[in-house]
Amino acid sequence: MAVYAIAFVAYAIDLARRSAAVTKAADQANVVPAGEAAAARGGTIVAAPPTPAASVAYGRSPSLRVGVAMTVIAWLLHLTADVLRGIAAERVPWANMYEFALTGTLVITTVYLVVLVVAKHDLRFLGTFVTGLVLVLLGVATVNFYVSVVPLPPALQSAWLVIHVFVATSSVGFLALGFALSVVQLLQARRESVAASAKAVKRSFLATLPDSATLENLAYRVIIIGFILWTFTLMAGAIWAEAAWGRYWGWDTKEVWTFIIWVVYAGYIHARATRGWRGSRSAWLAIIGFSTVLFNFTVVNLFFKGLHAYSGL
Repeated sequence: MAVYAIAFVAYAIDLARRSAAVTKAADQANVVPAGEAAAARGGTIVAAPPTPAASVAYGRSPSLRVGVAMTVIAWLLHLTADVLRGIAAERVPWANMYEFALTGTLVITTVYLVVLVVAKHDLRFLGTFVTGLVLVLLGVATVNFYVSVVPLPPALQSAWLVIHVFVATSSVGFLALGFALSVVQLLQARRESVAASAKAVKRSFLATLPDSATLENLAYRVIIIGFILWTFTLMAGAIWAEAAWGRYWGWDTKEVWTFIIWVVYAGYIHARATRGWRGSRSAWLAIIGFSTVLFNFTVVNLFFKGLHAYSGL
């Protein structure tokens, strides 16, 4: 958590540097070169200000490199902790809320680092959001959800524990990245709408990021992957339920919320593909979808009783 915190601070400093770079670029664009002023003599030269919504070129700052390096180090420590928990328990480390949070946040960081490598766009600006989310979830899990290693309940002693829960955590990793992209998309869309109305635009780091349409497309792509994995999670859970309890579906609270999450994201994909729900509306649907994921992990696990009450608390 300490290394994640260092990475978070480094990413935050990078966002501040981006804002400074935007201000500097705007100031330079408004300066009238001395040669032009002399050539005008009696005339008045007014430099045309840059388009408020235009992107500003931004290079690799030292703080950004530090943020990525610290994220990699934190990920290695995180992976070590997760593996050691599994060795101590002599099983996969995701049988209760603490272990699921430990593994789930590891997967979120893994997805973020993999996307940095494979994506054609520079998405390192998401580091502030990703490390901040991971830091909060790890902190809550350590303080409120920690339990010692205990034997598995009979229902969890199955190979489906490995398959079902691992796919679920992988899905959460992609959905979390889609959530972060959607939040940034909303901020960028608001900036662009203000610029389009010819109002004064506050100079911020958003000018160094991709436009809202690009962010929306990136969010859609990672959410599609998360949705496919969540669909498999729902199906695998039903198969496991039949093996453990003799029925595929029993309207247990956890089962119902897993289905609600699936419906929300299915609605997001359907509305965007067939109803033309683009822009802010699709972003809000993605944010609502991830809110249901967090609700399922926290409130449902803590305050609802059922066959899936494996919080360990």
